[in-house]
Amino acid sequence: MSKKQEMESEERLARPLIRLAKAHGVATSYNGQQGEFIEIDDDVLIKVLAALGVDASSEEKAKKALSDLEDEKHARLVEPTVLHVQGSDSTVTVNHGPLDVPQASITLEDGTEYQGVISTKPGDGATAYPLDGELIVNSRLVIPADLPLGYHTLHVKAGKRTADATLISAPKRVNLIKDLQNGQLWGWMAQLYSIRSKDSWGVGDFYDLGNLLAGAKTKTGADFILINPVHAAEPVAPLTPSPYLPISRRFINFSYIRPEAIEEYDRLDDEAQEQIAQLHDSVRANNTDPDFVDRDAMWKAKVPALWLIFKAGRSIKRQKAFDAYVKEAGGDLEAYATWCLCYDKWGAPEDDPESWENRLTKDSKEVKDLRKQYPDTLEFYKWLEWIADEQLTAAQKKAQDAGMKIGLMADMAVGVHPQGAEVWWNPQRFAKGATVGAPPDFFNQQGQNWSQPPLNPIDLANTGYQTYRDMVHGMFQKAGAVRIDHVLGLFRLWWIPQGNSAKDATYVYYDSAVMLGILALEAYRANGVVVGEDLGVVPDYVADSLKEHGLMGCVIEWYAQDSNGFVPPKKWREYALASVTTHDMPPTAGYLNYEQVKIREELGLLTTSVEEFQKSAEEEHNGLLNMLETNGYMPAQWREDEASHEQDIIEAMHVALCDAPSKLLAAAIVDGVGERRAQNQPGTNNEYPNWRVPLADGKKNPILLDDLFNNERLLSLADTMNNALAKKNAR
Repeated sequence: MSKKQEMESEERLARPLIRLAKAHGVATSYNGQQGEFIEIDDDVLIKVLAALGVDASSEEKAKKALSDLEDEKHARLVEPTVLHVQGSDSTVTVNHGPLDVPQASITLEDGTEYQGVISTKPGDGATAYPLDGELIVNSRLVIPADLPLGYHTLHVKAGKRTADATLISAPKRVNLIKDLQNGQLWGWMAQLYSIRSKDSWGVGDFYDLGNLLAGAKTKTGADFILINPVHAAEPVAPLTPSPYLPISRRFINFSYIRPEAIEEYDRLDDEAQEQIAQLHDSVRANNTDPDFVDRDAMWKAKVPALWLIFKAGRSIKRQKAFDAYVKEAGGDLEAYATWCLCYDKWGAPEDDPESWENRLTKDSKEVKDLRKQYPDTLEFYKWLEWIADEQLTAAQKKAQDAGMKIGLMADMAVGVHPQGAEVWWNPQRFAKGATVGAPPDFFNQQGQNWSQPPLNPIDLANTGYQTYRDMVHGMFQKAGAVRIDHVLGLFRLWWIPQGNSAKDATYVYYDSAVMLGILALEAYRANGVVVGEDLGVVPDYVADSLKEHGLMGCVIEWYAQDSNGFVPPKKWREYALASVTTHDMPPTAGYLNYEQVKIREELGLLTTSVEEFQKSAEEEHNGLLNMLETNGYMPAQWREDEASHEQDIIEAMHVALCDAPSKLLAAAIVDGVGERRAQNQPGTNNEYPNWRVPLADGKKNPILLDDLFNNERLLSLADTMNNALAKKNAR
């Protein structure tokens, strides 16, 4: 990569490789974090194109691929996916012979025929394109502004040729829900697994979530809780700790099931219930372990309990409900359940050519034979998903019944595990030979490789974005809001070719208009809220598009800095979820006491001397306190004895937070109880117990859900939020 000029030369832009890359949405240059211009090396472009299934290994092959692409574009009667934004006419290009007159009709999502008039107007006037001895011209179909919202089918006919396209009719933007139109809402942020009750199995679960949501509303007045992703995981221990590396984003992590809350539990005889009680007792002590959340012990105890309940059978009514769920979930559920069965019987997939996942496909005889050999186990994994779906839905219902305006805010991870069910069953959905990450920046000078295979934008377009639609729809069925981790991924992702470092990579662009349109449509149907995590450097066009589509961004008080220091909250964005901290930092009590310095020093993560890092941390610390003091959020004398005023300072930070115009405000439950330990230390795996730190106070006393809403410090923070907002609204 080079940093010579500020734009690509005409000579470079004329090269077949560069033209081919741009035609496929592969960036041939970009601007780094400091605005420096960087051109992408040919080797990287060739490898990324190969991951898209395009051979550009020589100039001749690049020329041929470019020619083939143009032929394919003109041979196609209509693009496979078409976006219509309700409220204004939209046009669709149709390629056809010079004497053909295009005709079109629309089958609406409900199966009825659209009665509006689809008119035709001349195309772009370009010279006719020669293809297979014929000339191809184009016309434009005009889709009327009043086309109903939904996923429809556009039927196009021109001469003897016909084609269908997925026609997505979406709202222009995600409109604010009623309670946000002229006001703000506040809620909590929590790591579900860390919040255990006396009846948990050592890990917080969906039954706990329902009680957490209801209690947060009735005891603190909160209107939502943002939790960690609860996407599907492995079926057998050891379980991956990180919720951001799921096996499938389409389904739910069934390890969060509470066995005793399953309706069929009551069908068990006394002996079976006693067996479950004994299994529960074997891990009950883990609920008060202050040091470690032991998912594996939990799951090893919970699986036999779930088998007992599964074997008890279901009533006719319940069996019909299960059958209906399986039918609706369709092939994706078949994929995940089959993958779980293979994992169960053959062991964890390995990065080895002889591993079952690398040797076999869904159509392999061995896989089909395994399904026939263990039909009960296959059904068991489908049943687990059904139960998990029921219990997560019930948790949101508890939130709504308690009066929460939003309830659960679900978190959507960026991607999936490279050896997970989605990649194995549907490899065509993903780029082969590339993973997703981030380019070099101030914090990671070598860049980051997240090891997740990116969705293939070509396959998305060819399939009407079905994979993405199903995922978003599923999340909104069980939540009042969805937070999208790394929302820039809807616009572009940093693709790292296999064998390359994270620096030797480039961006690949996605059709953000379609993906944002789907989000807007699903949010509209669910009367939900969409939050995009857009921290860090965000290109202007991305920020503008997010704002235009009504998506909330994110603001973190510790990160809200510019060249003049910390930005007062009154100047923050309106369309944002604002909070003091985030899960990638120590809780505020820890951060104020330089926990971030201690962790990085102990783990050898510092790129400078500890003295330099400590100095920069102290400057940041003092800068934030200066902002609080200057703007009247705390008195100067607190700084003379910060240790005695730790809780006061944290609450002052939340008073400042409430002064922001941001529509959504969030307080972290760890800040409410005085916890100091980080949930996640970026740049580490097992060197630090990431995603395995249980909820405790500043002295590592475990805090159970049963006592959480009696905690004086947490109630004081809740009062701070409520009083600050009430005072603000009374002005």
